[in-house]
Amino acid sequence: MKFDIIVIGSGPGGYVAAIRAAQLGKNVAIMEKEALGGICLNWGCIPTKALLKSASVFEYIQHAADYGISVEPAKIDFPAIIQRSRNVADGMSKGIQFLMKKNKITVLTGTASLTKNRTIDLKDSEGNIKNYSADHIIIATGGRAKELPNLKIDGESIIEYRKAMSLLKQPKHLVVVGAGAIGVEFAYFYNSIGTKVTIVEFMEQGLVPREDIDISKELTKIFKKKGIDVFPNTSVEKVDKTKNGLSVLIKDRKDNKTQTIECDLVLSAAGVSPNIENIGLEASGIVVEKGLIKVDQFYKTNIPGLYAIGDVTAGPALAHVASAEGIICVEAICGHHPEPLDYNNIPGCTYCSPEIASVGLTESAAKEAGYELRVGKFPFSASGKASAAGAKDGFVKVIYDKKYGELLGAHMIGMNVTEMISEIVVARKLETTGHEILKAVHPHPTMSEAVMEATAAAYGEVIHL
Repeated sequence: MKFDIIVIGSGPGGYVAAIRAAQLGKNVAIMEKEALGGICLNWGCIPTKALLKSASVFEYIQHAADYGISVEPAKIDFPAIIQRSRNVADGMSKGIQFLMKKNKITVLTGTASLTKNRTIDLKDSEGNIKNYSADHIIIATGGRAKELPNLKIDGESIIEYRKAMSLLKQPKHLVVVGAGAIGVEFAYFYNSIGTKVTIVEFMEQGLVPREDIDISKELTKIFKKKGIDVFPNTSVEKVDKTKNGLSVLIKDRKDNKTQTIECDLVLSAAGVSPNIENIGLEASGIVVEKGLIKVDQFYKTNIPGLYAIGDVTAGPALAHVASAEGIICVEAICGHHPEPLDYNNIPGCTYCSPEIASVGLTESAAKEAGYELRVGKFPFSASGKASAAGAKDGFVKVIYDKKYGELLGAHMIGMNVTEMISEIVVARKLETTGHEILKAVHPHPTMSEAVMEATAAAYGEVIHL
């Protein structure tokens, strides 16, 4: 059977690409071996946010007296929390099924493998193979949890994120290896519902090591206050099973001193590996570079008619990046003239509490690039809305080029900052200057006026500090 476009993988890159192609009049098929929506909707972005919401509600109830409300002591129903998360994921996946039907996209279930001449063998669950072809094939097979050489994931003692959101029993002590977005989100969730949590991070900066250093320091301070142990610049040497659980040997990379942590579960949150094995890259002749599929700015591979988007390519492994790449890829295929994606203006969000959001250059990166800077910071402790909400932790930090007023980057930590970062993304897209942010009237009282206040601080005009 032949189609105009076949998309392999139905995550936020794949299903968005398929819908956009259908909107542009193409006969489209999408291939998926599991549930529609990929990792993001089923095991990543969406169900984790459901878990985090449960943790947030529990925290609110525990601090109800701070708001003048008296309630009975709250209790955790761990299986119910997990089940709610799975129900949210199932609902989202059914939503993608509706969108496929609405846009007349053919859904093909099975494991896909590229062959020659833009054809695909699709093997179903019973081992039957059918062959399909298309003028254009988009690889959107996504990624999976990265496995460290000395931390083999066995699904029982050492687990990855999928298992972490579907456990039958709440762990008493969880060691999280890796302090990026996935690691700190699970650390916050489990700590909030009563699990003892220890975080081990290989990078010297510690928590969220890719963020601005001020964000990392603030989150570390808050997490330690919550009772989370943090070991930066530390490696996990080995994990042994004991009579009572697990023994984790860690080593400080600065002085090489070792110590042992006793726990009952280890979560490996060391990043993402692309799903490029066993999908026929060799048979089709697609070039792989540094473990990723090599593409141009419109996601063409070296083989005409074959494309790749999302986690299998060199861009950031983020759902919104994959979606944007899918749209650009399809519009280019259909003869439009899309603007290439600006990877310097991609927002990143982490949904622990407090939330983290950032875009553009960190302060250190801006200095290394040779800019003379104006840096402004506004703490939420000085925000009326934050005080009223009982959410005074965190700040907004903005970085401007002193010469031209260019908005080089912004870094936020606090309540709802993942909803605030879009202002900065749009401002940078429009090449807005600090003066324009400063003179754009922000509503009061809001958390978002901290963007204006931080800008005012950068220009020496801050009112509320």
